[in-house]
Amino acid sequence: MTTPSPGLRERKKQATREALREAALRLAVERGPEQVRVEDIAEAAGVSPRTYNNYFASREQAIVSAVTADREARIAAAVAARPAEVRLADAVTEAVVEQYTTTDERGHRALLLITTQTALRDAFLDSTAGMEPPLAAVIAERLDDAPGHTARVLAASVAAAVRIALEGWLSTAGNAAAVEGFGAGGLVVPSGSLSGRLRTALAPLAPAFDAAEQNVKR
Repeated sequence: MTTPSPGLRERKKQATREALREAALRLAVERGPEQVRVEDIAEAAGVSPRTYNNYFASREQAIVSAVTADREARIAAAVAARPAEVRLADAVTEAVVEQYTTTDERGHRALLLITTQTALRDAFLDSTAGMEPPLAAVIAERLDDAPGHTARVLAASVAAAVRIALEGWLSTAGNAAAVEGFGAGGLVVPSGSLSGRLRTALAPLAPAFDAAEQNVKR
């Protein structure tokens, strides 16, 4: 019997993860998150509950993953793609704003649920910590910060700032959704400027990024 190559194994794992988060979102939209069990998601994705638990710790995590999937890697890649002459603080801010404010239809459906469910909002906020490792790696390369201490502090600060921005935005959006319900058969989209909140939360970090870049140039 031939052992699957690491590449094939990783592709299968990724396919399973995608199937689980798609099933979780679809069932949550159809039934309401509180009516969805882990067993239901696993069955819809064609795997066992035990396999499900290898990928997600809760139904909320799986549902939220439908909108946050791969965002951490995309933020890091966007920063890395910026030209070297672009100020690092600007590169990080633009990457974060772009990835948090660009959503497709699936993302809108997930955001609708997130704004109306406390457990989903908590899972969404917790997901910000996932950006730290890939963002720290990119910042370390940009700053030639071999040990990575400065990069890790900056990345952790960015994650904290994003969480603070999301907390305020979700609070406002959640109140609006609670009043409007599900919007006369339509989709309730969170209100308020998320991009503005993100820029405001990240602005205080700019001097730290500038100082770190100045140290590299000396």
